[in-house]
Amino acid sequence: MSTISIIGTGGMAGAIGGRTAKAGYTVEVISRDPAKARALADKVAAGATTGTYGAAPAGDIVILAVPYSSAAAVVAEYGDALDGKVIIDITNPVAPDLSSLVTPHGSSGAQEIAKVAPAGAHVVKAFNTIFGHVLAKGERLDAFIAADDAEAKARVSTFIEILGLRPLDVGGLQMAQTLEALGLMMIGLAKNGAGTWDIAMKLDIG
Repeated sequence: MSTISIIGTGGMAGAIGGRTAKAGYTVEVISRDPAKARALADKVAAGATTGTYGAAPAGDIVILAVPYSSAAAVVAEYGDALDGKVIIDITNPVAPDLSSLVTPHGSSGAQEIAKVAPAGAHVVKAFNTIFGHVLAKGERLDAFIAADDAEAKARVSTFIEILGLRPLDVGGLQMAQTLEALGLMMIGLAKNGAGTWDIAMKLDIG
């Protein structure tokens, strides 16, 4: 199978990387800190590789698994190295106190990231409504996706299905605003009404 590249070494990078490796893909882990990238690659799978930060990722699908506060800067630093790639933005642009979104009015984190991505790259919003430790359990979960490019959306849908998740298309990239609000709602629900972070959003389609 093909390579999936992951920029970042946090909890979501590990959760997505683990499921990706189990699904048969080669996982490439990339970080500013090569030691952290190697450590996560070793943890994810025996055949996982590491890439050079800033160089063109090996995978055609690149998962942006860094905090939102640095996401746009990372994409800008990569520049044309991401040209032609499908960039999956998994970030939740929430304030430090987890009470609000920090994106400009009328925009989303994904749209802000798309502004600095190369013209030939396509940003897809996905995974932001799933908590990392829940994703790592390996259960079948609903994964909402938003993107403007139909081919990029189809490729990410196929990838999500192969991971054992159910892709649910919510529309164009402007719908990332709604998905990020849903991510914030999930955090609020975990802290308040649910009383646990072991929750996932499931859609009943009659």
